Amino acid sequence: MHAEWIRILGMIGAITLPFWNIPLILKIYKRKSSKDISFAWAAGVWTCILLMLPSVMISSDRIFKTFGMINTAFFTLVFFTVLKFRSPH
Repeated sequence: MHAEWIRILGMIGAITLPFWNIPLILKIYKRKSSKDISFAWAAGVWTCILLMLPSVMISSDRIFKTFGMINTAFFTLVFFTVLKFRSPH
């Protein structure tokens, strides 16, 4: 496969993958509950994404940089949606 096509497919994946967080966010909003979402999981994933963000920002790899920035934005929305609809129990 030609290297340019590999880069194009990688960029499509990098842009598209974070958008799969939207159904989760909408599900939580619709039910007004995040009880089925593990807080430890959400906090752990979000923490790891934030720890990777400095590498994302200095990377010269456009695909990694695109994915990292979009994923950080969308998973931040997931994390704060989980927090917002967290049961106090």
